Amino acid sequence: MAALPYDAANMIQVAFVGAGKMASAMVRGVLSRQLYQPAQIGCICGTDPTGPALAAQTGIIYEADPAKLLGAADIVVLACKPQQLATLDATYVTQTKGKLLLSILAGTPLAKLAAKLPHTRNLVRAMPNTPGQIGAGITAYSARTALSAADHQIVENILGSLGPVLELPESDIDAVTAVSGSGPAYLFEFVAAFRAAALATGLPPAIAEKLALETVRGSIKLLEATSEDPEKLRDAVTSPGGTTEAALKVFQAGNFRQIFADAVAAACRRSEELAKL
Repeated sequence: MAALPYDAANMIQVAFVGAGKMASAMVRGVLSRQLYQPAQIGCICGTDPTGPALAAQTGIIYEADPAKLLGAADIVVLACKPQQLATLDATYVTQTKGKLLLSILAGTPLAKLAAKLPHTRNLVRAMPNTPGQIGAGITAYSARTALSAADHQIVENILGSLGPVLELPESDIDAVTAVSGSGPAYLFEFVAAFRAAALATGLPPAIAEKLALETVRGSIKLLEATSEDPEKLRDAVTSPGGTTEAALKVFQAGNFRQIFADAVAAACRRSEELAKL
């Protein structure tokens, strides 16, 4: 898809640098909530076809020239790969002057963003997670300086298109990365292990998968609906000397909670290490 004419690009208010899965989810989210019209959103990508594809699917503007993309935009969403930050040319430095920059680059602290793009009016670092692709995510963010009322609303609107939003100190973002950023992978691994265990009992594959998935889905819904502590709901299923107690004793013997805590702590440490690279 060829770049649209410059006069069309001048309509852009929100410019996405990167057009992958999370950027696509944000674009679709803000469009579905009618926060912006398609002609007010533009995107650019690398050598991959994600930008033209996103434009074709949503009606937003694809612009291959960063100067044209960023020229009239007031908000820049940095959604490329973290390692691509270092390769952004001088165009991005000059064309982000006075603009609000919202970054979803994992492991990239505000200080590093400010060193690369020093002339923005403010910088926001956000940590979304993959369920945001269906509007079921949760995102934490931190701003370099206090956001104006208008910019705060912009950030909440754009990130809110992925699901609930939390504003936190940047010092908490590494922990957020380990908990909610990486968290979906923990749950997916649990479901995969649950399915494998069901298969090991001799259940047919399709039945094992359905039982595992629906049990997890229903349990989360029950947890949300009752507002009970998970331990109380666990105990309600557990009869003395029964099958559930037998299973839970195996979890306890294997120190399941400590293993989980160690895994999250390892993810947090790695996020801290990546931020220093």
